[in-house]
Amino acid sequence: MREGTTGVDVSVVSAHYAPEPNGNAPYATSLARALAARGRSVDVAAPQPFYPGWRIYEGYGAWTSREDDAGVRLTRRRHFVPRRPTSLMRLLSESSFGLRVVLSRWEPAEVRLLLSPALFATAVVMARATLLDRRTPVVVWIQDLYGLGLAETGGGDGASVKVVRAVERWVLSRATRVVAIHERFAAAIERDYGIDPAKIDIVRNWTHLEEAPLPDRAEARARMGWEDDAVIAVHAGNMGVKQGLDTVVEAAARAEATRSKVRFVMVGNGSDRDRLMEAAGSNPAIEFIGTLDDDAFRDALVAADVLLVNERPGVAEMSVPSKLTSYFTSGRPVVASVDATGASADEVRRSGAGVVTESGDGAALLAAIEDLAGDPALADALGASGQRYRREQLSRDAAVDRFEGVLALAAGAESAPLAAPPLGSPAA
Repeated sequence: MREGTTGVDVSVVSAHYAPEPNGNAPYATSLARALAARGRSVDVAAPQPFYPGWRIYEGYGAWTSREDDAGVRLTRRRHFVPRRPTSLMRLLSESSFGLRVVLSRWEPAEVRLLLSPALFATAVVMARATLLDRRTPVVVWIQDLYGLGLAETGGGDGASVKVVRAVERWVLSRATRVVAIHERFAAAIERDYGIDPAKIDIVRNWTHLEEAPLPDRAEARARMGWEDDAVIAVHAGNMGVKQGLDTVVEAAARAEATRSKVRFVMVGNGSDRDRLMEAAGSNPAIEFIGTLDDDAFRDALVAADVLLVNERPGVAEMSVPSKLTSYFTSGRPVVASVDATGASADEVRRSGAGVVTESGDGAALLAAIEDLAGDPALADALGASGQRYRREQLSRDAAVDRFEGVLALAAGAESAPLAAPPLGSPAA
């Protein structure tokens, strides 16, 4: 803090935080803890954990709770969690969290860091900051772009897309600095929202799995209970509309019909999970298992033959799947059923960790998995390339270093704006 003041160095508002296993939670949690470990005073405002199952976790029912999380002053506030997360219900849920933060007492801070999603919670908090806390710089960290998401998934009509884009533009225009997780995001923020590129910084996401020797693959496979002769294709993470996982259900139906050795394992939860399970029926070529702890999750990734990224047709720019950062740690190849021109395809190609097939094509997805299963040397080479990419370009320390620079710029330190690091550099 500035000399003579009290409060915190960094005040974070995030709609997701540990123990939530995916989405923004691993990054918000990891950054807050890393900054605290570096000696910064950090507080976090977060809801009671509820994602991706859209139910408050057992043991977290308090209206307000406070805890020390590895040196982070964490305050949780319960908010409205709908049983069915439709677009309207999500809006109400986000807004209720934002209102709880706005109506609470704010500690003075050097910098406030707001994560989006959740856009509308971020907008509500930004409104209070603009009206009542103008001297404190605000950094907005963009993990997903809502306007692009609605347009690409068909989740709203023209009027709703215009409203969402207007809210997003307002939030971004009032931020002191904007952090994007990918060059494609940065370009879209400049192009679609008219944001000065001089105030946009790129900080790539990193894996939430701690550095540790990987488990023995055969032992991990035995712990997972997977047969040696099966070709296991694992999809890990959120199961929502954006993921378009009907393609995987279709591929599994083809696998069963053709007596393929490929078996799909869907790890995690999400708003579309129940519908997907119903669509899959009793097909033995696909199974659904719940969210795993870090050790079991690491086992699942290492034991798999192939790791899947799947996106709904039309999704190209709205996000880069966070699961890729963990996939690249495992040493296993990636098959991405995604838009060939999109950000996810770019990331898989850049890493050299896998192959890309066209989204929405279950037959092509199954064929790509079978091809990799038939070429173990190629599969191992792709997996090794992903590990190398992760070490060189997706380390947590490099990302936190860049965040330190962003926060210093926002707080008024005399320094040149951070340019995106050149491709291939350790901080890229």
